[in-house]
Amino acid sequence: MEVQNGDASSNMNTMNDESLMVNLTPVAPEQTGKGLPYAPENWPEEGDIWGWRTGKRVSVTTGFFNDRYLYPPTRLGRPLRVKPGFPSKLSVERYIKDNFPHLDLNHFFASFSWKIPALLNGNEELIAAVPIQNFKQESESFDSVVCKAGNQCCSSLNFEKKKYPSAMPCDICCVEPGFCRDCCCILCCKTVDSAFDDYSYIKCEVKFGDDICGHIAHMECALRARMAGTIGGSIGLDAEYYCRRCDGRTDMISHVNKVAQICESIDLDYDIEEKILHLCICLLRDSQKASAKELVSHLELSISKGETVPEDDDDSYSPTPQSAGFSDNSDAANDVTTVNERTDVRTRLESFGPLSDSLKLEVEVDEVLKALRKSQQFEYNLAEERLYAHKNYLQNLYQQLEYEESELASKKHSSRSVAVISKRKVQIRKEVMKFEDMKRVANGFGKTSKDILKDNFGLEIAD
Repeated sequence: MEVQNGDASSNMNTMNDESLMVNLTPVAPEQTGKGLPYAPENWPEEGDIWGWRTGKRVSVTTGFFNDRYLYPPTRLGRPLRVKPGFPSKLSVERYIKDNFPHLDLNHFFASFSWKIPALLNGNEELIAAVPIQNFKQESESFDSVVCKAGNQCCSSLNFEKKKYPSAMPCDICCVEPGFCRDCCCILCCKTVDSAFDDYSYIKCEVKFGDDICGHIAHMECALRARMAGTIGGSIGLDAEYYCRRCDGRTDMISHVNKVAQICESIDLDYDIEEKILHLCICLLRDSQKASAKELVSHLELSISKGETVPEDDDDSYSPTPQSAGFSDNSDAANDVTTVNERTDVRTRLESFGPLSDSLKLEVEVDEVLKALRKSQQFEYNLAEERLYAHKNYLQNLYQQLEYEESELASKKHSSRSVAVISKRKVQIRKEVMKFEDMKRVANGFGKTSKDILKDNFGLEIAD
């Protein structure tokens, strides 16, 4: 496939799906490549080759990957807050408009195919981008409002429900048959439970002119995908939700606070309420915001207050994910068991089946990273203290040597003064060698000699 000129009449992104399927080579999931036909070449300058990668989800109707990523050439550097690469056309457009406002955006997208056909034959098990059923309409009525996903409980059909500003145009997920922006999670594509004022999902209300993004996601889906909570690295979230569609951010503190108030105001089964509160804690854990820390303490206190269950409670009841307000996002999602033992806030996640197994992993990773950060902080503080102390000691020795040499120059030659200066220089050489040994901690305490750690930092490392 050759690069199209700006005035070319054929645009690969406007060709029909059948044409693309014929002319493009299908690709397996999670494959990478460079250049045409799935990434630009020689743009913006000669020799600039862009990279591409496929995801896992595939449209069941078109056969194209629902997830695909675009990487800029190395020369341009890594864009801020882009990991792993540009996940959407919108993010690419923003990057180009910000960095190359004088270049033709249409020419850029015309030079390669954004759509990538999936390799359907072979042993690859593809994940459908829209795993929900395609509901058949008994009769098409243009006089009535219907949900594209066939969800009779869709919020768009409830005219008494809170109304949001109009949603921005979307030609990616919203063009999929069976996907409804008002009730389908953008991450798992399954419907959400809109009961109790939307406590199980988050709606992106980032403004685009007079419109909002309007896409929604299950809170647990966002947590699993590391698009919600406190996430380090290039994405840099602090008790926030990152919308995959528009790259917008939503504060999770107010949302979690609303969820907590709902749990207190309605009569939920204790196990269900506890599961929801655990999820809220995971969304706010490790946040540096004071309000988030205060809310986490409040949630943990709420859980601890409900740990004593009356003896006449029916422990045979096992709530389904739907009854708890959670989506059926795994094959074993219905294997939710009741809780018979009340233990610590974190260890009790073990009793809640696949969903909580996932949350338990999140907790374990958080704890490991927190312990690592703590140990590394200790090592850093120790190294800082000892290195600065030795640096100051060396500077004092140099000042002392300078003073002794000036004294020697102002007086008659004295064998005693010469001996003192010679001894001082030997002392300085030894301390400089010691300082060089101490500088080896730059590679990490684990890669530093035990003798150096013992002699210079006072650390006894067991064999």
